[in-house]
Amino acid sequence: MGGGKSMKSAGATRMTVYGAILSSAFLAFGGCSNTTFPEPFPETPFSESPVNPPSFGTTITQDKAPPPISGGTLTVLADGRTAVAADPDRDRVYVVDLFNRSKIADLPLTVGDEPGRVIEDGKGRVHVILRSGGAVATLSAPGPTHQPWAIALRRDVCATPRGIASNDATDELIVACASGELVTLPGAGGAPTRTVQVERDLRDVLVLGGKIYVSKFRSAELLEVDPSGLVVNRTAPPVSIAAQGSAHGGSRFAPNAAWRIVKPANSDRVYMLHQRGLDSTIGTVKPGGYGGGGSFDNCESSIVQTTITDVTPGSPSVEAMPSFPTSTLAVDFAFNPQLDRIAVVSPGNAHNQALPTIAMSRTQDLASTGRCISDDTKNISGEPIAAAYTSGGELVVQSRQPARLIFPDSAGGDILLSDVQKVDTGHAVFHANSGAGLACASCHLEGGEDGRTWAFENSGPRRTQSIRGGILGTEPFHWDGDQSDFPVLMKEVFAHRMSGPELAGDQLRAMMNWVDRIPLLRAAPPLDLDAVARGKALFEDAEKVGCISCHTGTQGTNNASVDVGTGARFQVPSLRGVAFRGPFLHDGRAKTLAERFSADGGGDKHGQTSHLSTDQVADLVAYLETL
Repeated sequence: MGGGKSMKSAGATRMTVYGAILSSAFLAFGGCSNTTFPEPFPETPFSESPVNPPSFGTTITQDKAPPPISGGTLTVLADGRTAVAADPDRDRVYVVDLFNRSKIADLPLTVGDEPGRVIEDGKGRVHVILRSGGAVATLSAPGPTHQPWAIALRRDVCATPRGIASNDATDELIVACASGELVTLPGAGGAPTRTVQVERDLRDVLVLGGKIYVSKFRSAELLEVDPSGLVVNRTAPPVSIAAQGSAHGGSRFAPNAAWRIVKPANSDRVYMLHQRGLDSTIGTVKPGGYGGGGSFDNCESSIVQTTITDVTPGSPSVEAMPSFPTSTLAVDFAFNPQLDRIAVVSPGNAHNQALPTIAMSRTQDLASTGRCISDDTKNISGEPIAAAYTSGGELVVQSRQPARLIFPDSAGGDILLSDVQKVDTGHAVFHANSGAGLACASCHLEGGEDGRTWAFENSGPRRTQSIRGGILGTEPFHWDGDQSDFPVLMKEVFAHRMSGPELAGDQLRAMMNWVDRIPLLRAAPPLDLDAVARGKALFEDAEKVGCISCHTGTQGTNNASVDVGTGARFQVPSLRGVAFRGPFLHDGRAKTLAERFSADGGGDKHGQTSHLSTDQVADLVAYLETL
């Protein structure tokens, strides 16, 4: 676990530890022994000046990389005075007395569990999702015997649990998994009673009127799912048109990245906090093509916007909502009990002194016809990752670093959750507002990707690439292979296109070190081991199929640029974690892995697959989904 003594800081020891850190990180992700590391990073800054630049202080790298920010880790219990906060950076759960402003329990989990969503069920039991632990933890509260708070149960549910809801009518829990499962288990304890496969990338889940609704993270959809796992209804926020006169006047912004869905306690509405991205051509030649470029006007000049949409099931229509212009990488939101105020927390602004980390708005403004919400703002000392209101209407904000519960409307009284420091410069750079209204994490959601195909000037449609599972040894970068190494990539994308700050060499090294340690999502256990074995044999048949000729080695790529019949020469992508990355190919033309093996996927220039039967393609897909 990372405390002050476990950190490496910039200074005399920086260069002596750099080689060992990067070498061990690379080998852990399957690097080759003859890999050439980049030349020393430039110590001179880049030349372009950002607007509202972030500041990162002394460069620090944690021995154990903090996980990407996911948000939504705080709940206030029905008693109105107790809060429970999950800490994915320190693998702990805290119980807090809000009235006395004191921490009353500090519950350790297994290292690497990465706790996430927290709920209270109808019986008063508290349950916590363990995102990387593949489980649900249930807390026991003090009772007549006055035993302390404790982790009472831990139950495995799936490889990638994300959302959790209580079906109070049946006293059951329902867990949504990124790997596509919807798992039902008894609230009081016991193994899962039902698991159905829905679609990959599930996020949050709600039970409303006896019906199950689940959100999809990257596509920002709300699905109604029947008991068999069949999707019977699908709702998504609409495309928004930017106001004339703004930086992207008249342009389309399509929804994605549903960070959180919430049904306020005193309402019958369901709201989704999500992003939307520019569908028009994006400049890459002039500075600030992704946002800023000296003209950041706090309204729609970034290619990524934050908004909240009413996606209530059964509503006759869903209308485009105004954007929150000051909210970059907004990961959680909360309604006060009177339903007249909303608080949106944005860790993306935590390193920009001139920008707020909390946006406050009136609920009625969500129905505004304007393109931007004129919001009130607050700032806190820390990185906000979650928000909740007490029954009395007091706002409570959870900070990642430092680990605190903060009461923005009160003078003092903040609650220290942990004094274990998790400052990591690479983590900070990745999540920080570049100064132009977006962060690396705005497109590389939770260290992965956003599922979008962007239209780039001079190159055309390009699908966002995932950076999970290690990137060292896969150079050059981008589909076109036009970024020779990591410093070149950061200079072009972060400093030039994103109007980012002048990163020094030690900051670049920290960023590269953190990015290279983003883990893959855990693959779900295959349902048909025989199909996986047959698919593996086909994949490795170099003579009759040929996949292994390019997708080779522990990273699943030979790093070459190849024309596979899809329009030009493109970099061979790694296949590690490919099941989570649909749609596929450089322009997202293949919606499923099976579609990639159609003629539109390059035909026999892209592996010799035209002779394969439908069953053989299914076997290949079954194997790919295990990588």
